[in-house]
Amino acid sequence: MEQYIPEILLLLFLLCFVVQMCFLLIQQRRFAAYRLPNEQVAETALPISVIISARNEAENLTRFLPAILQQDYLQYEVIVVNDCSTDESDLILLNLSENHPHLKLVNVTEHRRFKTGKKFALTMGIKAATYEHLLFTDADCEPASPQWVARMAANFTGSTEIVLGYSPYTKARGFINAFTRFETLRTAINYLSAALGRNAYMGIGRNLAYTKTLFFKNKGFASHLHVMAGDDDLFVNKNATPENTVIEVHPDSFMYTEAKSSIGAYYRQKKRHMGVGSLYKGKHRFILSLEAMTGFLFYVALGFCVYFQQQPIVLVGAYLVRMITQLVVYYLSAKKLTGMDLLWFIPFFDLFYYLYLNIFGLIGTFIKTTQWK
Repeated sequence: MEQYIPEILLLLFLLCFVVQMCFLLIQQRRFAAYRLPNEQVAETALPISVIISARNEAENLTRFLPAILQQDYLQYEVIVVNDCSTDESDLILLNLSENHPHLKLVNVTEHRRFKTGKKFALTMGIKAATYEHLLFTDADCEPASPQWVARMAANFTGSTEIVLGYSPYTKARGFINAFTRFETLRTAINYLSAALGRNAYMGIGRNLAYTKTLFFKNKGFASHLHVMAGDDDLFVNKNATPENTVIEVHPDSFMYTEAKSSIGAYYRQKKRHMGVGSLYKGKHRFILSLEAMTGFLFYVALGFCVYFQQQPIVLVGAYLVRMITQLVVYYLSAKKLTGMDLLWFIPFFDLFYYLYLNIFGLIGTFIKTTQWK
């Protein structure tokens, strides 16, 4: 049996290579081939409610909320849910509301017997919303332009009930920042491609829109209220259909935020995010697990095949074909998602990315998060 191990590893490598090429050429190619709509944003009189949940975000509200309050849009309101804050958030919000009548404040206080979380705060914001169409972001986010609301709102036509936006991280120095931006780019390519393939499985709460009717018709966050995270991706996973979900990726619609600067903060954030994957629909769990596992095993099997000196021409050829294909697909995608500088890191970050996916996937499965902030 031992004499067959090198051959088995070579077969495993080639199998993973084929699966990875299928993901690149069938799924991820969808967004790479996607053409941005016309530069001119479509005019719409659709009223919009922007909803932000903020807990102890005094500094971020001061920095970023004015840009959201000064959007170039005729009819919209901004609802900030002050979620049990103990800093000066209430004073800052009151001061801003004096000069911005379209700013609406909702205060949530902590109950001794009931632990609130972001989903509860967002539900309070949704209930307070005047308008049917809701646009969500976070307190630490800054819109790329005054056209953010207009770009997102313009997608609510026909049967559309969900609009998936993009939220990149601001570029800064350091490995954590570079990898965080790379991981965000990879995640976006996957979920945007899936939506284009009429199989949307997630969205990002920093830039996401949907209707109030959809929220209440499907009982909001009730099916996953027992987990702290998932107000965005689990909601989309449950409620997206081939007909009701579209994407918006014009650069004016981006919502920027700053990446975590320390390993500890990054670990806590990713542990919270990865813990909800087990609640995705079965078909989405299978596809995402297959992509993550075959990407990881591709490198593991490659390493062992090199050690056993198995078919070096085949190994080099398969590795280069996959890498070149990946570079082309990611180049076309990164041009749309402002991530061109990350292409230089793909050979290293790709391996690190699959290690990250599998490690945090295990952590998220066995270690549950009990707080959202």
